[in-house]
Amino acid sequence: MKDKKTLRLVLSYVSRHGIALFLLILFSLASALATLFIPIFVGDAIDSIIDVGDVNFALVKDALEVILLLALAVGVSQWLTSFIGNRITFLVVRDIRRDAFSKLQVLPLSYLDSHRHGDIVSRIISDAEQFADGLLMSFTQLFTGVTTIIGTFVFMLLLNVKITVAVVVLTPLSLLLTSFITRFTYSMFKEQSEARAEITSNVDELVVNQKLVRGFNYEVRAEAKFNKSNDRLTKASTRAIFYSSLVNPSTRVINNIIYAVVALLGALTVIGGGMTIGGLTCFLSYASQFAKPFNEISGVFGELQNSLACACRLFEMIHEKEIEENGTLDTFVTEGKVEFDKVDFSYNPNKPLITDLSLKVNPGMRVAIVGPTGCGKTTLINLIMRFYDLNDGSISFDGVDISTLTRQSLRSNIGMVLQDTWIKNGTVRENISLGNENATLDEVITAAKSAHAHNFIKRLPQGYDTVISNDSGDLSQGQRQLLCISRIMLTNPDVLILDEATSSIDTRTEMKIQDAFSKLMKGKTSFIVAHRLSTIKEADLILVMRDGSVIEQGTHNELINKGGFYATLYNSQMPFNEEE
Repeated sequence: MKDKKTLRLVLSYVSRHGIALFLLILFSLASALATLFIPIFVGDAIDSIIDVGDVNFALVKDALEVILLLALAVGVSQWLTSFIGNRITFLVVRDIRRDAFSKLQVLPLSYLDSHRHGDIVSRIISDAEQFADGLLMSFTQLFTGVTTIIGTFVFMLLLNVKITVAVVVLTPLSLLLTSFITRFTYSMFKEQSEARAEITSNVDELVVNQKLVRGFNYEVRAEAKFNKSNDRLTKASTRAIFYSSLVNPSTRVINNIIYAVVALLGALTVIGGGMTIGGLTCFLSYASQFAKPFNEISGVFGELQNSLACACRLFEMIHEKEIEENGTLDTFVTEGKVEFDKVDFSYNPNKPLITDLSLKVNPGMRVAIVGPTGCGKTTLINLIMRFYDLNDGSISFDGVDISTLTRQSLRSNIGMVLQDTWIKNGTVRENISLGNENATLDEVITAAKSAHAHNFIKRLPQGYDTVISNDSGDLSQGQRQLLCISRIMLTNPDVLILDEATSSIDTRTEMKIQDAFSKLMKGKTSFIVAHRLSTIKEADLILVMRDGSVIEQGTHNELINKGGFYATLYNSQMPFNEEE
């Protein structure tokens, strides 16, 4: 049932290209008809030779000329059929891949967090390619095959009804056999596609983290893990190909039997005077043409199962539930007053994380969020940005519930620097202007100077026009983080979120960045997640979190004098704090 649903979805994409599909059918029909007329002239030529008793070169010459013209028509029609079929295939795959990537932009982060990134990449790249191969074979053989079957059936009826009935009675055996085999191959190709995704995920994971693999002497175990995935893919592929490859030889056996039956019945008919030798030759040609498409279509069915299995994985992603955009207010400017009202949230319903959190932040305040690992610091940032929606309660900006805002209007007011840096494939200038693509070069340079990134950028081969990427080794982790900070300096947002924004930067540069941040944060509400407590001593408000709840809040001095959990955390970092 699942493959039928997938097939309907594929056909819905194909139907978008109606004109091309009409031309495909038209040229397939032309190719089939031209092919069908060739045996008639061959048979007439043979009969004319036998009837006359001598070779009539004029008749043979006329027949050859017609056959040559028909063969040329077949060649042109088949080329056009192939070209149009290719075009429809690539357009359909383009549309599906585009929809899959567009879906990726609106899927909730919970989906991305719960699926291996290599699996998602495999769906959009590898599965789409496999789907294209199967669909291409379908277009190039299915339409021509169907028209050939219908055409030969009509022509055989005109030549001899009884022999045609025998052919039609025996032919369904190949269809039944094909149906029986392909019924089991869909699940096999689905397993093959999943195994391919698994090995893609493993390779992606091990390549990206190669330094850790080598640093912890994990090479042997990594290779064993890869070999396990590789063996699974090999077994799944071998099993799927073995069973699907049974279709073609099985149908050929049946087709040979049909040909032998036609030859025998035809010979008896010729002896009885019901058919000429030229007519038998023509009929045998039609019998072969009638059987050939069944071989080709049976091969298509095997490949189509693989194609549909890959398409199914793509459609599963395309039809995943999107982020619900319940906000309608798309223009919003905040003064920076943020309020949490009895907020409840958990990633897993069975494991509460943030419960009954209430908090008021006045405009212009610098709010630091501290606490042990897993206490909910980054989760709090995710909720402010609406990367995740609340289970209960509300968060409001200037009295406006953020759930009534579109995510785009909310995030346009917020600038964020994360501990995990991301550099897109492009120039340094393009990376800095990611949030403000209309920025001039002077504005980009000013932002880079504020982030203390200008000096190292000047040393790059082409300066601000140097092409960089997230995977290149041209930049250190600290330099990448400086570029990310430059983006924020350029966008100059109303609300700032700094999640360990200087974790990869040396102490001396960090002091300069902190000074730049102080200027940037002036008059703006800022949320600062920090593990090094010495960096947030000047914050207007420090929230101390543990197990999803704010257990203490106040200024640095107030919390130190209180002698509570914050004081314990701060004193545990005392050697580092003194060094600062």
